[in-house]
Amino acid sequence: MMELVVDGRHVLGEGIVWDDRAGCLYWTDIERSELWSHAPATNALQRWPLPERLCSMALTTGGGRLLLGLASGLAFFDLASGEIRRICDVEADVPTTRLNDGRTDRQGRFVFGMFNQAEDPKDPIGGFYRLNHDLSLERLPLGGVAIANSICFSPDGRTMYYADSGTREIRCCDYDPATGAVANMRQFAPADAAPGDPDGSTIDAGGYLWSTRWGAGQVVRFAPDGTVDRVLTLPAPQPTCPAFGGPGLDVLYVTSATVGLRAGQLADAPKSGGVFAQPLKIQGLPEVRFGG
Repeated sequence: MMELVVDGRHVLGEGIVWDDRAGCLYWTDIERSELWSHAPATNALQRWPLPERLCSMALTTGGGRLLLGLASGLAFFDLASGEIRRICDVEADVPTTRLNDGRTDRQGRFVFGMFNQAEDPKDPIGGFYRLNHDLSLERLPLGGVAIANSICFSPDGRTMYYADSGTREIRCCDYDPATGAVANMRQFAPADAAPGDPDGSTIDAGGYLWSTRWGAGQVVRFAPDGTVDRVLTLPAPQPTCPAFGGPGLDVLYVTSATVGLRAGQLADAPKSGGVFAQPLKIQGLPEVRFGG
């Protein structure tokens, strides 16, 4: 059972990343428009309120700032001053979508997808996008998406994983590290491969994919061939995003959410909305910083 390390009681904790330079975790509570950090070595905890919801993020090559995937677009955030420098809007012509899951590819380009907030959230009206090093934005030809999640990349950067959570299927495609071109879209793990809906994912050094399973209180490790290799449980039914951290990149951290849980469910799972950890004899990969 994974252990609680931060009792944040977040409405929608998400987007966790490990900063190896600062020795801390960053994550967001989307619905409260907050950025959080935690340094495990000192137990220092910090919180930054933001002017709109933060949905995902990336470290950057420049020290002291993050790339923010805000609900309406992308921006740089200075951690010391709190200054936000807007880069671009995304899908401003589609008023019911917002940004959702995102992660850098192995070359340091930020790849992300959208979330449909309409009354029928399964309508795949959003897209997958990539912010390039020159800050140009391009839509990836991966079709429409309703709830983009599970974005991560194989250790060699030649396979991209992604999901539309409503379908419960994790997909993958060939990904050209040089050009960023995608091809050969296919199923990686079918809808019935594991309980719950696939939320965030990360890849370990062996090329295995760790998938948080919304509604099931599990993190499932999939082998490169898509078969289930291992299952971790946590005392919260809605895990959202995993990240390897710690000095040896051998601790798995997971955010979670309370959104939508009834009073009885919260009473049965009072640690929901926290950040959890599990030391492992498995190493993750360093987060690639935006910019390379």
